[in-house]
Amino acid sequence: MKYTDLNTPMRTIMTPGPVEVDPRVLRAMSTPIVGQFDPAFTNIMNEVMEMLREVFQTNNKWAFPVDGTSRSGIEALLCSIIEKGDKVLIPIFGRFGYLLTEICERYGADVHTIECAWGEVFDQQDIIDEINKVEPKILALVHGETSTGCMQPLDKIGPACREAGTLMIVDAVASIGGVNIKVDEWMIDAVIGGTQKCLSVPAGMAPITYNDRVEDIVQQRKKVELGISTNEDKQRELNRSLSFIQSNYLDISMLQDYWSPRRLNHHTEATSMLYALREGLRIILEEGLEQRFNRHLFHEQALITGIEAMGLELFGDRSAKLPTVTCIKVPTGIDSELVRSMLLQQFGIEIAKSFGPLEGKIWRIGTMGYSCRKENVLFVLGALEATLLYHHADIKPGKATTAALDFYTQNIQPSVSVV
Repeated sequence: MKYTDLNTPMRTIMTPGPVEVDPRVLRAMSTPIVGQFDPAFTNIMNEVMEMLREVFQTNNKWAFPVDGTSRSGIEALLCSIIEKGDKVLIPIFGRFGYLLTEICERYGADVHTIECAWGEVFDQQDIIDEINKVEPKILALVHGETSTGCMQPLDKIGPACREAGTLMIVDAVASIGGVNIKVDEWMIDAVIGGTQKCLSVPAGMAPITYNDRVEDIVQQRKKVELGISTNEDKQRELNRSLSFIQSNYLDISMLQDYWSPRRLNHHTEATSMLYALREGLRIILEEGLEQRFNRHLFHEQALITGIEAMGLELFGDRSAKLPTVTCIKVPTGIDSELVRSMLLQQFGIEIAKSFGPLEGKIWRIGTMGYSCRKENVLFVLGALEATLLYHHADIKPGKATTAALDFYTQNIQPSVSVV
């Protein structure tokens, strides 16, 4: 027979996404399908919104997932508030700042960028000074940049944006659920997350939240699909003060109607993915946000201890390190892809390379969500050491796993349900 039963290999996934999915999430995905307007399902939708508010640490009215990978959430928010000619400021410190730039340019924005070296982040005052200089409608920036393993501080930028009348849109795909991000306290206007990283849910949804400042613009651009719009909808559109949103599928105003009590049909909801997201969020809240953040910091430190004991060097500014991604310089004379290939083929472990100017120069190890466990850290350290020795790298044999074990035995592990 040409096609056999699906039988994917078991892997230890230590990339910056996707990560291993929590078994409880996989079980939730096998829950029977119900109709998208069944009260049983709309109740699940309401619960997901409630839990997202807690995880995003916000009181925003709007917090829901966009069906699609993380990029769909980023594009949905940007396309829903950008009109042609709008000034957008984008600080770039890695690959995904360039992604924000490309999306904004495609919707006709007047994009202004500032850049710093990959492996560094901006002083917040430098961004604030540029806001005051450019006077943008929107500041779009990345919180956790997985291509460099760096995390941009945000707490001072939000208040400066509010004072300047600028909307602050943040890509928190790599940080939400693993790193503390205080949406309301930091005065962030809109945030995009991802399911396939610290939430430990399969890729396929992009949780977003946004405040009244964003909603005001969205409502002024609102358009209801002709086949389902009412006379009242049509009359309101005649009085619309801004151009309607260019995308149909990613139109936040339409998604609002779908997620509101109106339940106006927009698309067929990805039922099993919503089950998965609900369970992933439930697990996070069961663990507790503070404990979850501490768990990621704890296992990150164990990993770093082993890496450095081996004689390897970390990449990037340590004071700006993203706790969920550790970047390691490839030793001189070592082929980075041969090492990655051996880890995958011989040990079943996947780690990541990087992009652009860092191609072939660093490895990236993710400690995110369900993948962020003691056994995974010890396994990847032992396997990496063995693989490097096989390729005659100049490292210190027998040190990595022992150093990590010393860390684990000498430090108290946070009280969590996943260890």
